[in-house]
Amino acid sequence: MRQPRTPGDKALAVQRAMNIDHPEAVATEPTADAPTTSETSLLAAITAGLATGGDLAMLLQRFLNPIVQLAGAQAGAVRVLSDDGERLQLVSAVGLPAGLREAELAVDRHCGHCGSAADGQPVVWAAELDNCARRSGADYFGQGCRRLLAVPLQHRGRVLGVYNLFFADTSEPSAEVQGLLRSIGDLLGLALNNARLEAEHLRATLAEQRQTMAAEVHDSLGQSLAFVKMRLPLLEDALRAHDETQAQRYCDEVRSAVSEAHANLRSIITHLRTPMDPLGLMHALQGSVDRFRRMGSGTLEFVNELPALKMPAEHEAQVFHLVQEALNNVARHAGASHAWLRIAPAGRGEVQITVDDDGIGPAGAQQAGPSHYGLEVMRERARRIGGRLDVRAREGGGTRVQLSFPTVSAHATPQSGLH
Repeated sequence: MRQPRTPGDKALAVQRAMNIDHPEAVATEPTADAPTTSETSLLAAITAGLATGGDLAMLLQRFLNPIVQLAGAQAGAVRVLSDDGERLQLVSAVGLPAGLREAELAVDRHCGHCGSAADGQPVVWAAELDNCARRSGADYFGQGCRRLLAVPLQHRGRVLGVYNLFFADTSEPSAEVQGLLRSIGDLLGLALNNARLEAEHLRATLAEQRQTMAAEVHDSLGQSLAFVKMRLPLLEDALRAHDETQAQRYCDEVRSAVSEAHANLRSIITHLRTPMDPLGLMHALQGSVDRFRRMGSGTLEFVNELPALKMPAEHEAQVFHLVQEALNNVARHAGASHAWLRIAPAGRGEVQITVDDDGIGPAGAQQAGPSHYGLEVMRERARRIGGRLDVRAREGGGTRVQLSFPTVSAHATPQSGLH
């Protein structure tokens, strides 16, 4: 049986494990009640490591060896709970035989002594290791390891994993070291919690980016291709009628729409967004109105009572794409002979943009060409600017799409303008 280490032996071992540059700073004869300088340094180093972030597996591997040295153990391991909470998965280990590491890659969350720690027991000391030996099929337990320590990694009462220390003899570390080991468990639990929060944030960010990409494709490419689809039958009719003037007109419009779709696709790939009109929202909306009229989808009246309205570029882009989608829905699904676009102040520092049509109404439009995804995109755009979107039947027949949103320019002097 090996001789127990003295406090000075442990301090020097931790110094070597942590690459401490000044050995004279390590206390070799601590008092019985006070932690050694090496113990304090280890806690400080773990805390600093948490603050800097980085790869969690590397962080655990970096500090596992000095923890093993401090406790006078021969090996150590860190396990984290799987996403479903049913398995303890090995993420870091030092000193374990290679074959045993393979057997310990994943164990049942309720397995033996580790399961007791995962249930929240602060420190689990175990000298009865027959179950561990049978489960792993290794002779390490009972020989190379005669005692096992399991400490939960928890944060605010939630257990996120367990770390183990494996001892070749049956002696226990001092009460002070045991208290330090519990503190280390709490710190590593904090690290696991932060890592999971970061992973959840990353998943949410990726989901939002995918939603944004889908919205941009829907609003830009979808609209351009819809225009091409509507023009091709007219082009075919003109060709059959040998009407070269009309055929050339439709061909030019199709060519222009395809070029616009190609430019938007390149912009989406490069910037994950379609470009906003450099001349601003009002110029962009006037372009959409002109295009609606060229498509021959009925009469469109454009009334702008806030010609001097200014907003952040991102807000202008959201408003433009939302209104453009509303107008496209009128052209494709409403069966309307008349439509109205109005921009006006709404009181309480808000702007209201309304798209009306005298077509078949919301229910009929859904049957003619359901666009649930497009409506969801529009609602999301309204939410991003702190606004509200209301889609309902218009009094007198047809559909009303109304966007209300706050803006610092909402109190601009109202002016009437029919475009």
